[in-house]
Amino acid sequence: MYDFSLLYRQLEDVGLESWVTPLSQQITNKLNPLNHGDLPRWYDALDQLPDIRPTSIELNRSAVTIGQGQDAGQTDLHTLIGLLKEFKPWRKGPFELFGIDINTEWRSDMKWNRLADSIAPLAGRTVLDVGCGNGYHILRMIGEGAKLAIGIDPTLLFNMQFQALQKYINSQSSWVIPLALEELPQSVNAFDTVFSMGVLYHRRSPIDHLIKLKELIRPGGELVLETLVIEGTERDVLIPSGRYAKMRNVWFIPSGDALRRMLARCGFREIKKIDISVTTTAEQRSTDWMSYESLTDFLDPLDSSKTIEGLPAPRRAIYIAKA
Repeated sequence: MYDFSLLYRQLEDVGLESWVTPLSQQITNKLNPLNHGDLPRWYDALDQLPDIRPTSIELNRSAVTIGQGQDAGQTDLHTLIGLLKEFKPWRKGPFELFGIDINTEWRSDMKWNRLADSIAPLAGRTVLDVGCGNGYHILRMIGEGAKLAIGIDPTLLFNMQFQALQKYINSQSSWVIPLALEELPQSVNAFDTVFSMGVLYHRRSPIDHLIKLKELIRPGGELVLETLVIEGTERDVLIPSGRYAKMRNVWFIPSGDALRRMLARCGFREIKKIDISVTTTAEQRSTDWMSYESLTDFLDPLDSSKTIEGLPAPRRAIYIAKA
């Protein structure tokens, strides 16, 4: 199992010593191979990853880039490709490992580019990314100089993908842990910046989600919130009666003005919308590394402004706010 002992020491350094014991117990339980049928296979793939030393690591490029093709022989590269495909589907990225292009479903760099110049500079900050997936944005945060970047996501596959990347990056200040926000220990106002991107609309209680986020941010710290929105006034909210874009777990999509009011009601201040964008197939699509249905399959084939269910097509907004 991956060694989290350094993380626990770092938590003590940033005032989160009360988290260490409960987190260590939860993480050990979550990553117990007896608790998930695929974990033995994933652990075996991690153990077989070839030992290749990257000559360079670039975390502040669109494709997080680890090493170059000439760092490894053809046998190791062939082995590496096969083992990385054990961790499909790859949803967030892109990544380039020793010349291997992991062309992920989401061009997560496009989201990053929409927010990077508007948020508080991350240099020296302690950061939490809620719903981080495989840690693509965590690595970009470290590339921007974050002192400590912790991602949480309950999907074990994403944790395994991050561990595969970490074998070669060996970052001492970036972590992905297999927990949901609701599973974190008692909230402590310890983080300089908290990101919640692509999570709010999956919450049955969005207000509770926002309050929990605020409890994690130090006074004067920043929330970076990205979520689905609809057009309309502050009174307009979409609550799908069934699926939304084929997703079962979409509960609540507010208008931008309704979201602003929610943030204010939860005690956030200096609330600013920094971007609003319609999701396109340039940003989300099927690839060799994620060969299942994607955005094209989720939209009305005759009217791309609507989902397959006839609802407004995905439109995403990014807000920043102070705690």
